[in-house]
Amino acid sequence: MRAEEFWQEIGPAGGAEPPFPASFPATLPDGRTLELPIRAVPDSENGIASLIINQASFAVQRELIDCLAAALIPLRPEVVVGLPTLGLTVAAGLAAALGHSRYVPFGTSRKFWYDEALSVSMSSVTTPTSRRLYLDPRLLPLLANQRVVLVDDVLSTGRSAAAGLALLDRVGVRPAAIGALMLQTERWRTALGVDAPPVVGVFATPLLHRTAEGWRP
Repeated sequence: MRAEEFWQEIGPAGGAEPPFPASFPATLPDGRTLELPIRAVPDSENGIASLIINQASFAVQRELIDCLAAALIPLRPEVVVGLPTLGLTVAAGLAAALGHSRYVPFGTSRKFWYDEALSVSMSSVTTPTSRRLYLDPRLLPLLANQRVVLVDDVLSTGRSAAAGLALLDRVGVRPAAIGALMLQTERWRTALGVDAPPVVGVFATPLLHRTAEGWRP
C-alpha cells in the first residue's frame, strides 16, 4: 500500500496475520479492518501503528467517530471536550454525532484574554516539548454540572489526556469517560493512573517488535 492510500477506506474482516511487512490491520468493533502504517520507534527495535485522522477520508473519519459515539452513548455525555491537536477533529465530529450543538475545545495557543490559572503544562508523543494547555474562560459555564467526556484522537503515552484531566480538575470537573479512536499500546495507563475515568476506544493496537520476517506483536 502506498503512503497516500492509508486511512482512505475500511476493509473487510480478516486482515493479514503476523509478521507484518509495513502495515498493521486494526480490527474495528464489527470485525472490519483498517490498515495502519507501522512507524519504527527511534533507537529501538519497536514499532507502533499510526493513525492521523485529518489525513483520513471523510468516510473513514465518520465511521470511526460513529463507532466512538455508539460506545459512549450509554454514558450519557452532555459535553464533549477536545484535546489539541487532532483530538479537536474527533471532538467536533463526535459532538455532532451525539446530537450536540457544539463542543468545548482546549487549546495550546494563548489568547490575550485567557487566564493563566486555567492552564496546565502538557506534552505528547508527537510534540515532546512542553506546552501549555488552555481553557477559554468564556467556555467555563458550559462545563458546570454537566456529564463531560474528554476526547483525543489517539491515546499513546497518555500525557495529553493526563493534562486534560488536570485542567478539568482545576475547574472542578471529573469526566465520565476518556474517549479515543485508537488506544496505542498500553503506555497510556501509567500516565493516567488507576484512578482515571473509564477509557473508551474504538480499537487498540499493540507494541510491535522488529524481526527478520517483519513486525510482530
